[in-house]
Amino acid sequence: MSLIKYINLQELGDDRGGLVAIEELTHIPFSLKRVYYIFGTKAGVERGFHAHKELIQMAVCVKGSCTMMLDNGDEKADVKLDSSSKGILIEPMVWHEMRDFSSDCVLLVLASDVYDEADYVRDYNEFLLMRE
Repeated sequence: MSLIKYINLQELGDDRGGLVAIEELTHIPFSLKRVYYIFGTKAGVERGFHAHKELIQMAVCVKGSCTMMLDNGDEKADVKLDSSSKGILIEPMVWHEMRDFSSDCVLLVLASDVYDEADYVRDYNEFLLMRE
């Protein structure tokens, strides 16, 4: 099973400009319950540093770029997010960290459920123990 799972989104724009549509269960493999975006991240700041027990997410840089590190406990990979038409799937129990945000980065995240602090694993050693 591959750690990196890209989701290619179709660009539907024309000479007036770009357009990308995202539909639940069509473009993303889950029902959509929450949408949020990260922007204005200061230089040198890193974010994330957690996994989710059950939540599934898709992240896409709608503007700018950032690097996301994914870690399933067996494999780690860095992914450069720099396209408004290419998302990355973040499955349950995948540790993720984001860094190298461009000054104009807007990172859009689509989530399979509403915010629930109990779903977070924020300690990396605990994450590794839970993966065994």
